[in-house]
Amino acid sequence: MIADRLPPSLEDFETLAVSAYESLPAQMRRLCEGLEIFVSDFADAETLAAVGLSDPFELTGVYIGVDLSQKSVSDPSPEPDRVILFRRPILDEWADHGAITLGELVTHVLVHEIGHHFGLSDEDMHRIEDGG
Repeated sequence: MIADRLPPSLEDFETLAVSAYESLPAQMRRLCEGLEIFVSDFADAETLAAVGLSDPFELTGVYIGVDLSQKSVSDPSPEPDRVILFRRPILDEWADHGAITLGELVTHVLVHEIGHHFGLSDEDMHRIEDGG
């Protein structure tokens, strides 16, 4: 019975994220060497403030680090680059959307955040998604 089902856990989301990452082209994954991927229920207050949001349900993922266009071997970043996917906002978006699978949405959010790792802006990615 559907009412007896539990929502996907953090571990389930980690499995989806790993699967999404492994489905990316090898050339793209090579550019992500050292990028760490995490899953959390929500963004913390500091992360929300850094991206100018107050509602934790508005943020499905975030890239934290120095993007590839800004990296320098003479000035290495002290912390590894990270992508964090936020389970609860992704679940809400998935429930609202209805036309795609949860795995497809996780892949979309992951690829979007990896785009930031590559130095792309939100506007750049929207143009790419729109075919422009």
